[in-house]
Amino acid sequence: MSEQKLNDRYLVEELIGEGATAAVYRGTDLRLHRTVAIKILLPHVHATTRQRFEREALSAARLNHPSIMTIYDVGKDGDISYIVVELVKGKPLYEFIPSAPDVVARLGEQICLALDYAHRAGIIHRDIKPANIYVTEEGGIKIMDFGLAIPVEGGQKRLTAMGSIIGTPAYLSPEQAQGKPLDPRTDLYSLGVVLYEMITGVLPFDADDIASILLQQVSKPPVPPSEFARDMPQWLENVILKALEKQPDNRFKTAANMAAALANGGASAHVRATMQPGAPAVEPTGPHIRVVLADDHVSLRAPLAAYLELSGDIAVVGEASDGQEAIDLSREHKPDVVMLDLNMPNVTGLQALPQIKQDNPKTKVLVLTGRDETPYIMRALRAGANGYILKTATEKEIVNAVRDVYAGGMVLGQGIAERIVDGLRNMNEVDPLNEEEHDVLRCIAAGIEENDQIAERLHIDEATVTKRLKSIIDKLKVKSRSDAALMALRAGWITVDDLRHL
Repeated sequence: MSEQKLNDRYLVEELIGEGATAAVYRGTDLRLHRTVAIKILLPHVHATTRQRFEREALSAARLNHPSIMTIYDVGKDGDISYIVVELVKGKPLYEFIPSAPDVVARLGEQICLALDYAHRAGIIHRDIKPANIYVTEEGGIKIMDFGLAIPVEGGQKRLTAMGSIIGTPAYLSPEQAQGKPLDPRTDLYSLGVVLYEMITGVLPFDADDIASILLQQVSKPPVPPSEFARDMPQWLENVILKALEKQPDNRFKTAANMAAALANGGASAHVRATMQPGAPAVEPTGPHIRVVLADDHVSLRAPLAAYLELSGDIAVVGEASDGQEAIDLSREHKPDVVMLDLNMPNVTGLQALPQIKQDNPKTKVLVLTGRDETPYIMRALRAGANGYILKTATEKEIVNAVRDVYAGGMVLGQGIAERIVDGLRNMNEVDPLNEEEHDVLRCIAAGIEENDQIAERLHIDEATVTKRLKSIIDKLKVKSRSDAALMALRAGWITVDDLRHL
């Protein structure tokens, strides 16, 4: 296909790779004037293979990570189906077999971080092996080929031709080999096989026929890699053997945990040491700041959670997508710090904050939000927030903020202190109402104007409503309840977000 143009945009140039179902060419994007790789599906492939080809485009397109191959475009030109991806300059990982322990740990950590990002974005790779991982000229890694990827919550819907094996047998997890439901820990097992092979030069499970390999994956314990690589450190063997546990619950909980173990040289609490008979037990140290992270945008929450996990002293024990989930997780885990977005569906962060503090006064609350309006800041701090930073902060600043509030400090992001000064300067004039009076005004602003309706909504009697309304009108010096509600909205004492829940 050299020198052929696809859709008059992509010039196919040199064949650089070929497999059973697709060929990969170096090419040029004539519109953007950049060199690309063009993966072209071979003709007459099985229908399920064609579906996997389309799935690869859809799966990879959801991901944006420096260690995952970027997809630029997908299309058809007549009978030719193709995917356009970044051209990775480097070598496949199998050219690094065997490698020194420090190389295995460094590359393994990068692979874990990329997998953790994919898992948090809802994608399980299912085909982790050396041929699908490249090492760039700069020493970074690129994970490729998401043709077998499935959604984390996707059950067991398989694009499988009758009688075919999904994935490469030597790298399959036991649950994959048995056709059981999969979760992200299946990728950690496959990575354990890869790291075992990198450090020893041999596969932990190998045979002449597929059935024997699958049986070994399910039931045979691996030979300790130190028997093949005498100079490997004990901690690295522990990491690899933990990843190769037959039961998913005995492996690392997440790829981020495994990355931390590789980065910390075995000091992570997630490493279960393989002790020799009679050897003294060692209790490794690990993260001591337990965090619940609440944000309804998973694209922001997932990479932040991964970054926090890699700090070495922070463990994300729960993730919430709304205020009620944040309350429930806080009750369950009693975390040291709750990181709380303010704008979330159902129950907002502002509504959840006082309940979280009431349930466990020792829990610190760090607001991490895009809202920099003075009323939001003042209400959050009055409700007990221990810090208020904006999402424009760097990851390092966010990690330091978690540590500071955990240590008992008050953390204010850039520009927040000035807003607080403005709020405090006019507090008595600007907000003369108490929370009970705010409740009445919220009802009025939401269109509930009759006293009996307000009383029913707030579970109080009409006389109390009348008394509160008189107090509001006297304090604000307005003529009517409608004028009072309008003033409160304009001043920020009540917000539009509050009205959604009435």
